[in-house]
Amino acid sequence: MKKTILGLLAFSMMSATALAADIEPAIIYDLGGKFDKSFNEAAYNGAEKFKAETGIEYREFEIANDAQREQALRRFARDGNSPIVMAGFNWAASLEKIAPEYPDTKFAIIDMVVDKPNVKSIVFKEQEGSYLVGVLAGLASQTKTVGFVGGMDIPLIHKFACGYVGGAKSTGDVTVLEAYTGTTPDAWNDPVKGGEITKSQIDQGADVIYHAAGGTGVGVLQAAADAGKLGIGVDSNQNMLQPGKVLTSMLKRVDVAVYDAFTAAKDDKFEFGVSNLGLKEDGVGYALDEHNKALITPEMLEAVEKVKADIIAGNLVVHDYMTDESCPY
Repeated sequence: MKKTILGLLAFSMMSATALAADIEPAIIYDLGGKFDKSFNEAAYNGAEKFKAETGIEYREFEIANDAQREQALRRFARDGNSPIVMAGFNWAASLEKIAPEYPDTKFAIIDMVVDKPNVKSIVFKEQEGSYLVGVLAGLASQTKTVGFVGGMDIPLIHKFACGYVGGAKSTGDVTVLEAYTGTTPDAWNDPVKGGEITKSQIDQGADVIYHAAGGTGVGVLQAAADAGKLGIGVDSNQNMLQPGKVLTSMLKRVDVAVYDAFTAAKDDKFEFGVSNLGLKEDGVGYALDEHNKALITPEMLEAVEKVKADIIAGNLVVHDYMTDESCPY
C-alpha cells in the first residue's frame, strides 16, 4: 500500500513537472522598453510575479523599432513559445498575419482586439479609471484649470482624455487643457517634449496635469513637480516618482492581464476572445498610498469613492470614446 501511495505521489509530481515544461510563456514589449515606469513595466511586473510564484521562466524581447515586430513574433512562435503576450495595440497588424500561421499557439494582445480563434484580446475601460482621477483633479485644483498630456494622438488615448474631462467637469466649472506629444510611436518615449507641454499648460493656469503617455510621462511628472504643481500618473502606480507631488495614478492593471494569461495557460484554462476590464473587474482604479495620502482630503476620498460605487453599480455610465469617437463632456 505504501509503495502504491509513493508511486502515485511520484507520478503526480512527474505530471506536474511535465505540465510546467509544456508552458513556455513569452512577452514582447512595445516601444519605450520594459522599464518605462508605466505600461511596459506593468506588463513586466505581471510576468515577474508569475515567475516568482511558479518558478517557470519566460522569454522576453524589447523591440527597438517597428520593423522588428513581425520578426520577433514569428521567431517566438516558431520556437514553440506559448502563450505569447504582446504589450500594446501596435502589435495588431503583425498578429493578424502571424496568428493563422501558428494555429496551435496561444496569443494574447493587450489594448487591441484581434479576431482570430487562437487570440485572447485584453482591453480596458480606461475611461472609468480616468473619470476617477479627473474627479480628484477637479477637487484638488486651486485654479480650476487642469491639464492632460497624451502620448500618441490616437482614439485609444482619447479614451483616457475623455474620461478625465468628464470627471474633472463633474466637480464644477473646470477647464481642461489637452495636448499630445506626437502621431508616431516615438510619442511614447519623449520625456523632454512631455515636460515642455506640461510647462505650457502650467503657463495657461493648469495646476494638476494628468498624463497618458508612457515613458514620456516621466517628463510630465518631473515638470509639474519642478513648478510646484501636481501630476497624475498612469498605468503603473507612479506616486513614488515625485513623492508628495503626484496627486494619484490611474491604475491600468496590465500586470494582472499578463499574470492571468500566463497562469491560465499553465492551468489549461486559457480562453480566447475579448476581455474588457473596468472598475467592476478591478481592471482599472486609482492609487492611494503613503506618497500621496496627504494630498487626498477625506472629502475628496469620499467623493471619488461615491463616484466609483456609482460606476460599478451602473448608476453612472462613463462615455467610451471608442464607441463613436466623440466626447460629450
